[in-house]
Amino acid sequence: MLTKERILTWLLKPLSLLYGAVVGIRNWMFDNNFLSRTEYDVPVVSVGNITVGGTGKTPHVEYIVGMLMSDYNIAVLSRGYKRKTRGFLVANSNSTPDSIGDEPLQIYHKYGTRIKVAVCENRRKGITQLLKNFPEIDLIILDDAFQHRYVCPKVSILLMDYNRPIYEDHLLPLGRLRENWHQVERADMVVVTKCPENMSPLDYRLISSGLNPDQATVSLNPRPYQSLHFSTVSYGGLLPVYPDDNPYNVYLGNLTSKDTVLLLTGIANPRGFVRHFRNYPFKVVVCHYPDHHDFTRKDVEDIRKKFESLSGERKIIITTEKDAVRLAYNPYVPIAMKQRTFYLPIAVKMIDSADRPGFIVDLRKRIRQ
Repeated sequence: MLTKERILTWLLKPLSLLYGAVVGIRNWMFDNNFLSRTEYDVPVVSVGNITVGGTGKTPHVEYIVGMLMSDYNIAVLSRGYKRKTRGFLVANSNSTPDSIGDEPLQIYHKYGTRIKVAVCENRRKGITQLLKNFPEIDLIILDDAFQHRYVCPKVSILLMDYNRPIYEDHLLPLGRLRENWHQVERADMVVVTKCPENMSPLDYRLISSGLNPDQATVSLNPRPYQSLHFSTVSYGGLLPVYPDDNPYNVYLGNLTSKDTVLLLTGIANPRGFVRHFRNYPFKVVVCHYPDHHDFTRKDVEDIRKKFESLSGERKIIITTEKDAVRLAYNPYVPIAMKQRTFYLPIAVKMIDSADRPGFIVDLRKRIRQ
């Protein structure tokens, strides 16, 4: 008997094969120099993934910036996904999500006075303009650039979600892969993100084997030239999205089973964020929108009504750090809702061990080679 899932697979598989053929031809043209790639005198580090969203690119870019900005004059270049402008722009104090995109603005808010953050849909033009405007730059980090093969990076870092291994996934639209997962071999460093902190040695080696099932012996690194690293997520304390609007005085640890939290998300994969709050006693209600969602007046009104309808002695709204960037510039949020809206900062924590070099040590070495 044909199930709904089997019928859907049967319908989508031809489209996935067609999509894979087109992407495969493109990669073949780059591999055989029919399409040119540009190298730069300044080292370029590319951070990206093979799947559609949700691997933690921006937090990992922020982690790299935070660890290397004392050694280099860094610029971060992004395409500025879903911005309403075009061309090359450098982030400044007047930038908004509409002008440069939410993720570049998030990075600028954290490091903008110490690094340069820019956007350009054409990465080669963006790099050229950055080096022309700021000749002191000696390290460029490309955000979400694994598929942007016109630039030849000094170091290519590929991220993979621990909960969604690329070697168990399928090409779009049947799965979530942008290209065949075997393209992982183009990466110099692979980081498995969102890992549990209590992984066993066997877990590490199974992942390495999954990334390269053809390796002769089970090794921690999938290929001789590749290094494999693991990271997990750590959360900070609640911060107000609107600090100037007299925010409600509340702490997560003080909330009880009599209280209610509305989790507001507009990210690709909110499961880890939601799962974090399951450890608390308060009631959790989830309100999810698509990734990079631009909250309209109607959206805000719907959220307000949903929030007001919730029961509980104390009620607050908690959103993600990326969503907070967009909400902070949203003109439709009423004051009463602003006072109850907070975000939970997120940071990357590398899971290092004595039997392999740490991620930053490895990255520094590859940049200097």
